[in-house]
Amino acid sequence: MDANTQASTSAVAAQQVTLKRSLTVWHALLYGLGITIGAGIYVLIGPVAKTAGMAAPASFVLAALLMSLSAVSFAELATRMPVAAGEAAYVAEGFRSRIAGTVVGLLVIAISITTSATISLGSAQYIRVFNTAPELLVVTAVVLLMGAIAAWGIVESITFAAIMTIIETGGLLLIAILGFLFAPGAVTRLPEALPDLSQVAVWQTILSAGLLAVFAFIGFEGIVNVAEETKDPERNLPRAILATLVITTLIYVVVVWVSLVTLGPDTLGETEAPLANVFVRLTGWPATVMAAIAIVATLNGIIASIILAARVAYGLARRGDIPAVFARVNRMTRTPLVATLVTTLLVLGFALAVPLTGLAELSSRLTLAVFAAVNASLVAIKTRETRAPEHVFLAPLWVPIAGLTATIGFLIADLIAR
Repeated sequence: MDANTQASTSAVAAQQVTLKRSLTVWHALLYGLGITIGAGIYVLIGPVAKTAGMAAPASFVLAALLMSLSAVSFAELATRMPVAAGEAAYVAEGFRSRIAGTVVGLLVIAISITTSATISLGSAQYIRVFNTAPELLVVTAVVLLMGAIAAWGIVESITFAAIMTIIETGGLLLIAILGFLFAPGAVTRLPEALPDLSQVAVWQTILSAGLLAVFAFIGFEGIVNVAEETKDPERNLPRAILATLVITTLIYVVVVWVSLVTLGPDTLGETEAPLANVFVRLTGWPATVMAAIAIVATLNGIIASIILAARVAYGLARRGDIPAVFARVNRMTRTPLVATLVTTLLVLGFALAVPLTGLAELSSRLTLAVFAAVNASLVAIKTRETRAPEHVFLAPLWVPIAGLTATIGFLIADLIAR
């Protein structure tokens, strides 16, 4: 075999290296929880409590019910097309437009990068509670370290994120348990959490707070972007997506209720670090304990967002929508190293150079726009097919229609509120 033939054979072999299908349903679930649970509950619990008062748990339940419609749509599409490109593939198929799919895919990447950059700045602030190093140095170290872990290997990076998810979730569960053990009225005042729905004003309050609460549930959709690395995706992806939403809802509702009875809605709505204050009130321990847990939560969000953006870039490159270099998978790590490296550098660049005030809110609105496109795609797919495919998770047609209506409604309501 001559040198040219060997080079050609090596090139073909390199192109055939693909992502490793090694994630179990537990990996996917913990990855989903890690993306979803985090900054949302830490930041939004105050504003929601300030708006809805003791009915705040009802607002979170309402938000969860509305988001569940899109979750079911994602579950079906993930089993129809278990690919890393996720939303891009769904929209391309639904609208029969490769350009539309590419636009949505790039939008998902942009959302992940800006979100990760925003979280990186928040993480640096928590870290500097324990270390007075310059913020620029801390942000750089955090982003590069999380990027390196994401490049290490999918099982390794997801396992790392899973451990942080357990710690992060454990902190919230600790607040919930301590609240029911020591907060006066945590059990006896439960009837106050059931609002009088016969009053129009009550509905208006719950809906207004629900608009804020919905952003705390964004993240579960990231599970679909590890579809090519998940074992038995047709079976495991719907389970992970729906379980993520259910578990997140239960944790949010319990933590919100405990926080309300511990501090009261007025104090909870005015404090800058609501969960830290709840923790201090219940335990008497220093607020630095909750700050440490917050560091874990933010690091988790960074690595999860980097993984998500890199997988979407990989999927788009495999489809030929962006340069093929992003589809290269390292033979040793079985991860898309180029996509991961570029994603990490972009996150670092945004974190260090771009004013990020308001970008988190923009990311959430753009995510809802992506949800609308995904639901519309499923409606289009289901209405034009004469026979439903076998061995996939199937939802009734009304589900994506309702999901589309709900996401558009949230966007309109948000626009009016501004």
